[in-house]
Amino acid sequence: MSKKILILNGSPRPKGNTAVLIDSFVKGAVSSGNSVTRFDLEKMDIHPCLGCLSGGKDPKSPCVQKDAMDEIYPIFKEAEVVVFASPMYFWSFTAQLKACVDRLFAVMESDLQSSSGKECILLMPAEEDSEKNFAPVVSYYQTLAENLGWKDVGMILAGGLMEVGDISGKPILLEAEALGRSVV
Repeated sequence: MSKKILILNGSPRPKGNTAVLIDSFVKGAVSSGNSVTRFDLEKMDIHPCLGCLSGGKDPKSPCVQKDAMDEIYPIFKEAEVVVFASPMYFWSFTAQLKACVDRLFAVMESDLQSSSGKECILLMPAEEDSEKNFAPVVSYYQTLAENLGWKDVGMILAGGLMEVGDISGKPILLEAEALGRSVV
């Protein structure tokens, strides 16, 4: 049984380690018959959340701000799996991904049902490779999933990567591909 997968790519590097990690994941996911939609957030005009609590009135365009999030909202509502992909920046997601995640709140204001019950995945390269280094991001990701009623189905935490291309040839790419294949 195939699933609809949404990838939110928060990396500002179009050919960086995150992109390579995503490509490996997608290869596995597509080979299992899944459909994948990927948004490269760096290329999109997404404003940060205003905290106005005025969203949710129009299910087709749930946020009062009108920007590229309107491309993401319908795909997000239909997605069964949401993949958060981001290099680690100061022990967190990038600003690009965080702005998108914050803006998904408007969907919850309009229709919490369309947001609950999803599965989620975290793909994250980082310079340092230690459990302590990844702990703040993992905690945020797990808390987000728990509070949204989503099921974590996997994390690929790829440490020891700094320069573009550092991930090439690493075994972690096979793990990402296997994770993609496991989505059924």
